[in-house]
Amino acid sequence: MTTGDRRPDSDAESTRDQDSSDHGRYQQRPEETASEADGSPAESADGEHVEGSDSERPQTTAESGPSSDSESGASPESGLSTDASDTADTEPTEPLWRRFLTATDGPLLLLREVCISLIIVLVIGGLLFGISGVWPPMVAVESESMEPNINKYDLVFVTEPGRFSPSEADQLGVVAADAVDESEYASFNAAGSVIVFDNPEASGPPIIHRAHFFVEEGENWYDRANPDHMSADDCDDLQYCPAPHDGYITKGDNDASNAQYDQANGIAPVVRPEWVTGIAQLRVPYIGYIRLALTGAASSGPLLPVGLGAIGASGAYAIGRRELLT
Repeated sequence: MTTGDRRPDSDAESTRDQDSSDHGRYQQRPEETASEADGSPAESADGEHVEGSDSERPQTTAESGPSSDSESGASPESGLSTDASDTADTEPTEPLWRRFLTATDGPLLLLREVCISLIIVLVIGGLLFGISGVWPPMVAVESESMEPNINKYDLVFVTEPGRFSPSEADQLGVVAADAVDESEYASFNAAGSVIVFDNPEASGPPIIHRAHFFVEEGENWYDRANPDHMSADDCDDLQYCPAPHDGYITKGDNDASNAQYDQANGIAPVVRPEWVTGIAQLRVPYIGYIRLALTGAASSGPLLPVGLGAIGASGAYAIGRRELLT
């Protein structure tokens, strides 16, 4: 057989081989489709896994993932920190007034406690002013001139002259001690009203003493006075007799330190009615020491521990409130 005669046969054989191989490939495609549908790896006609099947694709993806991250230069930790910083930046901050109301520590808590204390003081002061009609409604006693009925460092509540006055009072609301018996009207364990008066011509704090009787301008009041409360022999021996003007003759209850009338020993002239700023109604023992200590008028005597105890109690109260809040 010549070379030319054999060529068609070889071409025919190659054509048949190619057709059979193509036919084999076409027959494998339905199997690959079925294997992809149920998730099983595709197999060839000889039972071998086909290259490039789905079973090898996830491994390729997993292997390519970290490499791409490393190539881009971004790590998972840096991504989390960035997200956290972004979240912190975008979180809304509470307004100042809410932090002031809900603070449990720090300067905002201290400021809130101070404001609460001031509000309480203002509310109590406003109520007392509404009742008394004078400001300040309470006065602190600095001396022993009214003992034993009103002691030094007592805090005395006073009212406007004429307010809550009894039937025995005069037009100003003052009951003179010599005009009534103790059974008729008593104030602080003795007859007569205890008044607070302030002489505008004298320096120093107001005086709280008892009103004994009322005199008129030019009156010789020596005969009306109690001889035990003056050392004069007649009106000429008294500085304010005859009376230079209308007013009250006053005296402290302490017979040891204030045995004489104020107008007999020169403590005060005859007290004009317009000098009377208040009438004492009740007292709170020793609380006035705190007020006098704040103004520098209190001495460091036996009541110093009381003042320190009050300060300590205030501190303990603030700490207790802080513990409750936390």
